[in-house]
This record gives sequence, C-alpha cells and structure tokens, in this order.
Amino acid sequence: MGDRALSRRGFLAASAAAGVGMTALSGCGGDSDGGSSDGTTTVEWWNISTTEPAKTVWAGLAKKFEAQNPKVKIKIVQLENDAYKSKMTALTASGKLPDIFHTWGGGVLKQQVDAGLVEDLSDRTKPWADALLPVAKKPYILDDKTYAIPFDIGMVGFWYNKALFKQAGISTPPTTWNGFLDAVRKLKAKGITPLALAGKEKWPGMYYWAYLSMRTAGIDALQKASDDKDFTAPGFVQAGQHLKDLVQLQPFQKGFLGAAYSTPTGEAATVGNGKAAMELMGQWAPSVQADAGKGLGKNLGFFPFPAVEGGKGAITEVFGGGGGHALRKGAPQAAVDFLKFFASKATDMELVKKTGTLPVVQGAESAMSDPNPEAVQAQLKAATGFQLFLDQAYAPAVGQEVNDSVAALIAGSKSPEQVTQSITKTAKEEQ
Repeated sequence: MGDRALSRRGFLAASAAAGVGMTALSGCGGDSDGGSSDGTTTVEWWNISTTEPAKTVWAGLAKKFEAQNPKVKIKIVQLENDAYKSKMTALTASGKLPDIFHTWGGGVLKQQVDAGLVEDLSDRTKPWADALLPVAKKPYILDDKTYAIPFDIGMVGFWYNKALFKQAGISTPPTTWNGFLDAVRKLKAKGITPLALAGKEKWPGMYYWAYLSMRTAGIDALQKASDDKDFTAPGFVQAGQHLKDLVQLQPFQKGFLGAAYSTPTGEAATVGNGKAAMELMGQWAPSVQADAGKGLGKNLGFFPFPAVEGGKGAITEVFGGGGGHALRKGAPQAAVDFLKFFASKATDMELVKKTGTLPVVQGAESAMSDPNPEAVQAQLKAATGFQLFLDQAYAPAVGQEVNDSVAALIAGSKSPEQVTQSITKTAKEEQ
C-alpha cells in the first residue's frame, strides 16, 4: 500500500478540482461533539448507498437506531461513488471529516490516519468487533490498530446473462483468457454486445488491468511495484497488451466511453436490461442491475476472472474489497454506538436478506438465500490470495493515475508501455 502521506498542498489542489467550497466543508464534524441545547447528539453519516434497496434499508436502520437511542439523531449524507471520493478528498484537506464515513481501507485510509483525522477504534470496539470475520477487517487494520469496522466484503468477477450465453452457443463460462476472448467473438457473431463498461467513471475499466496484472505478473508483484515505485515490469506491460487485445475486439456497448455506472443508461442498466452479456463488477452488481434496469433474475450468473496462459497468477487469487465505516478523530460516543449497532448480527442478517450484502458477522450467513451472493462467497472462501482495489490500496494520487492511464488505454490514447510509465512516474513523485 502507499506509504507516503499526500502533502496538504496536494489535498487542497484536489479540493479545488472537486469543486467543494469551504461552506460545504464547514458542515462536517471537526471539533464539534454534535451536541445541542436539549441534550441531543447529532451524528453525521456519509455513505455511498445511493441505489435501491440499500438506500431505503440503510435509512430504515438509522431510524431504528434513533428509536433505540432517543437522544441521538443520525444525519445521513448519501453520495454516488465518484462524487463521494472527490468530496472526501476535499474534506481531508480541510481537516474536517464526517463523524462516520465510508471507507475501503488501504492507502487512502492510511493517509487520513497519518493526517491525524481518524479515530483509533482498537479499544473502543472491543470485544464486539471480535465477532467480525478476520478477512473483512483486514483492510482497516494499520500498524496493528483498527480504524474502521466492516459491513461488507466481496470480490470482483464477471456477472453474465445465461440466456445470451446460450444464444451464442457458450455452454460454460470461460476459465482462460483465450477462452474469454473466444466467448467475446461468439457473442459478437450473434449480434450480442459482449460487455458493458462505464467508461466515463474510469474505475470499472481499472478492474480489467488490475486482474490481468494479477494473472500475468502475479499478485505479489502489485505490492512489490508499490514498494519499489516501479510498475514497468514486463508482466504489467503484458497485462496492458492483453487488455488492448480485448479492446480491439470492440466488445463494449455503443457510447461506453461516456457511460456512467448506475444511471438508467449506464453499465449496470445495460446488463440488467439484457442489452449486454457481461460486466466485470463487484458483489453489489445484482442489486444495482435491478435498481438501474430490470435485473436478470434467474438468468444472472457469476464466474471468476479467467487465468492467463503462461502467467504467474492463479484463478483462485481474487481482487476486490468491501466497505467499512470509520470515525473522525474525536467523534462522539454515539458514533461508536452506531457502529456497534450496524455490526450486530441482527443488522448484518437484515443487510444480507434485503440488500444481498455478504455477511461479515459470524453466523449471519444463515440469512443467505440468493445463489449469486452464495457463488461470490464460495469463491472468496476458496481464494488463495486477495488484492484490494488498486485505487484504494495505493496512495490516492497513484490510484487515480492507475484509473486515468487504464482509461486512456481503453480509449486508445495510451499504449501498454505508457500506462506503466505514467503510473511509475506518479509513484516516484509521491514522496
């Protein structure tokens, strides 16, 4: 993971780019305890659950917590993924984070911790945090200290339309990269769009390069490249070439470079409405497909990212992450109480049943009934390696450059070699 803190100047520059004024920033946490004259504590909770059913379920959980704690008011701020990342960068620059905020862990969380903005939860969450699955807690443990509590864990893989596969004569999902490219060709031959991609948002395209890097260079090479600040090894160039081979097949939907992820005409809706056969996405994909589009129901299937012939990686090494909640430094006790409530077995079972979230509390898996989350969980249990999302695992500037450079490769404006050179240049500048 990125081990250098961004300079305050860098954060302020990013803040200006994000277009978040200081008026908006001043509304968050800071040094205030959220108390009022009548003894009520207001806790501001920022999250990215903007799609149904999670949006409604999470609001309902906040109301339930308020009913159990009459002197606490939960103020919810829900933002779409990219908007959230931009505004959190600006808030970090201001030194005023929300009381409770979504985090993916890794290098981004580390920079917030290094800036002294995040509460150490190690002691304040014992012993109840011990009931959480170790793999779900790992991204939020830095220097043996806990800085966030997970509510989800999962992985990225291919979600596919079984009916369209059958129509194209594909009997089983591919397990090799060459087999995957053949499947793309078969789908195109039948007039079916093979893949949907939210090119506008960049991070979905990064998933391809990340997985191909894991399969060619090996999962350990990603950490070594970060440590050495050098991504120019042959395996990373080969990953870019494999992605270029896919792009040259023109597998994506028309207008994909301008497409968002969760809008009615975006990536998830394109798959959910049966207009593309596949998308490479995380465990949340089925619910977003159904919210943005119609959803595929029993026609939806899942398979892991294929192995690359001759590569150093294995198909059992997975890429992904979950979601967690961190607290600003000095957050009121009510915020800790809310994390405990959210991490309870009862809440986790409700999230599993109603939103398809994968369980993070031991015993909550009994609430699972959907075969798609069960398929993801089975892959996770069999995993021999795990890599966190690159735009979260690395320092923010490096993660953003990965997203930008891979997007440029997909758009045809950068070569595989230039992608690795650009990421390396940014990593070396990140002192």
